[in-house]
Amino acid sequence: MEIIGYKCFNKDLLNRYGKKFRLGKIYITEGSIKFGNSGNGFHLCKNMEDTFRYFDAMNENVDICKVRASGVIVEYSDDYYGYYDMYAAEKLEILHVLSRREIIEYALSLNDERLKRFLSGIKLTDKEIEEILSLHSASDVRATIDYYQKKKKDAYRRLYGRNSD
Repeated sequence: MEIIGYKCFNKDLLNRYGKKFRLGKIYITEGSIKFGNSGNGFHLCKNMEDTFRYFDAMNENVDICKVRASGVIVEYSDDYYGYYDMYAAEKLEILHVLSRREIIEYALSLNDERLKRFLSGIKLTDKEIEEILSLHSASDVRATIDYYQKKKKDAYRRLYGRNSD
C-alpha cells in the first residue's frame, strides 16, 4: 500500500522529537505500527490542514512536506474533532518541501469548511489573507480570519449577533 500526503516538521525538517529528516531519504521503523502519541510509525495526513493539529504553525516556523508512505499503514480518524485520513506508516519518504506559495495555492483550492481549519492552524501575512479573501468571502471565513489571524476575540460573537454579556 502507498499513500501520498503531508507531514509537518519543525524548521529544518526536525520532527517533534528532534530527529532530522532529509529530502529523498526513505525512513523505516520497526515494530507494530500504531497511530498516536504512544504509537509507532511515521505520521502523516492526506489533508495539509490536519497536520497543524500536531504543530504550532501559528507561532513557530514549520516546514510542510509532501510525503509518500508505504509498507504497513494504519489509518486513524477522529470523528469527534473532525480529523480524517490520518495515518501511521512503516516507511516514509520526504518527496518535497513546499514553498510558501505552494501552501497558499493549496489553501486557495479548499472549500470553506477545510479553509477554516487551515486558517485556524497557520499564521498568514496580510497579503496572504487578502488573497484568500478575494476568493473566499463567506462571513464565517472572515470570522475565522478575524479570530485566528487578527486575534479579534469577539469575531464569532459579532458574526452570530451575540452581545458580550
